[in-house]
Amino acid sequence: MDKEPQLKGIVTRLFSQQGFYLQMQPDGSIDGIKDENSDYTLFNLIPVGLRVVAIQGVKAGFYIGMNGEGFLYSSEMFTPECKFKESVFENYYVIYSSTMYRQQESGRAWFLGLTKEGQVMKGNRVKKTKPSSHFVPRPIEVCMYREPSLHEIEEKQRSRKSSGTPTMNGGKVVNQDST
Repeated sequence: MDKEPQLKGIVTRLFSQQGFYLQMQPDGSIDGIKDENSDYTLFNLIPVGLRVVAIQGVKAGFYIGMNGEGFLYSSEMFTPECKFKESVFENYYVIYSSTMYRQQESGRAWFLGLTKEGQVMKGNRVKKTKPSSHFVPRPIEVCMYREPSLHEIEEKQRSRKSSGTPTMNGGKVVNQDST
């Protein structure tokens, strides 16, 4: 029998202070869009630790990950790169930082961020004091989730170079029946 869903998370839209909703398209690409009614702007925020969340596109089913170069990508599997620390900034905005990677010298966190054009940024370029990293979650509903199972992927170490493509999404196209 399958484990009962134990984790209380939310289905939400993440509205950037730059004026865009974070979106994940069916092919896994991640960017911002102005249309708040798009289904691709819905994300599952699943708690996977103390103030740590997995951010999963509801429609695409991929998790947002950040690799060792600071590039955002979408991952079919939930891996350690898909864990983001959720912190509330002093102006009530929420910021999401990689739990795995940060600046080596300064220890400064790498954040999820969007440019003024709605493009995703490299995590090591995003400053937590700037609008690019500030999101307002707009929760739709509370849901119960199963704990995402953690996959350590060996071949990921070898393919790390290829995951930071110039378009900043290592998303794979999957055949999905559109509902």
